[in-house]
Amino acid sequence: MESPKIVKRFSFPTRRYCQTLELKDDLELIQEYRYWHKTENCWPEIPEGIKEVGILEMELYIFENRLFMIVETALDFDWNTAFEKLSSLNKQAEWEEFMSKFQHTKLGASSAEKWNLMERIFSL
Repeated sequence: MESPKIVKRFSFPTRRYCQTLELKDDLELIQEYRYWHKTENCWPEIPEGIKEVGILEMELYIFENRLFMIVETALDFDWNTAFEKLSSLNKQAEWEEFMSKFQHTKLGASSAEKWNLMERIFSL
C-alpha cells in the first residue's frame, strides 16, 4: 500500500470536488488503466489541459473497480465552464474516447458525463 499523500496547502481558500466512476470489472483492463495513469505513461496533454482550465490538484484513488477522484480548485472555479473548455483542448476528446474502453460509461461520453459528483455526508 502506498503511503498517504501529503496534502498541498494553498495560500488561499480552495474548493474540493469528489467524484466516482466505475471501471469494467476486468483485471486486465484495470491493470492497463493503472498503466495509462502513471505519470510516465499519461499523455502529456492531459495534465496540461487539466491545469489550463484551473484545476490546482487532481488525485485518483482505486479500490477494486471503483475510482474516486479528488479535484481541488480556487473558490471562483466554474465546473461546467471548465469541463466544456477542457473537452475542446488538444487530445482531451481522444483521451476520453481511449479511456472509455476501461469504464462503465456510454461510448463518446465526455469526462463531465462519465464522472459522478459525490455528496459529502460527513465532515470532521
